Amino acid sequence: MRIVVGMSGSTGAIYGVRLLEVLHSDPEIETHLVVSDAAMKTIEYETGRRVADVLALASVVHDHRDVGAAISSGSFPVAGMIVAPCSIKTLSSVANAYNDNLLTRAADVQLKERRKLVLIVRETPLNRTHLRLMLEVTDAGGVILPPVPSFYHLPKTVDDIVNQTVQKALDQFGLEKNLFKRWRGME
Repeated sequence: MRIVVGMSGSTGAIYGVRLLEVLHSDPEIETHLVVSDAAMKTIEYETGRRVADVLALASVVHDHRDVGAAISSGSFPVAGMIVAPCSIKTLSSVANAYNDNLLTRAADVQLKERRKLVLIVRETPLNRTHLRLMLEVTDAGGVILPPVPSFYHLPKTVDDIVNQTVQKALDQFGLEKNLFKRWRGME
């Protein structure tokens, strides 16, 4: 399976990093990564990790300025794309088909090809414009998956909370990685 991973400059870089770690551990999955300049700064600031180490988790890394990369075309077969985290700027570009970089072009390709597009939108509180943009993407076939933690799995650490969101994104692709305890009813 081939999955595109995008990381925009929003806070929440750990979601994209953890997603890459989980996918990297599966030899059956080929990841194509595109990271914005702002995301590179956020990765280092929020996670303390070197950008080069994060990029090394991907099978293929594409420069976000390379709008001619393989993932910019619908003829390049992928299962879909996850943008983690997704800034409001990126959400707006996707909702309006404003493809001025590879991250937003690759996302637009998923929508036009009717492939899975999952946006882990990281913003709060939300204003009417944010909600309208989310509706536009949903109407176009995308999935808006804000990192809203559940507590029924009794998380003990921030990693537990991050893992739950990452697994929810992977659920959209039918990929079970057992990253959190699923609800089975009251015990």
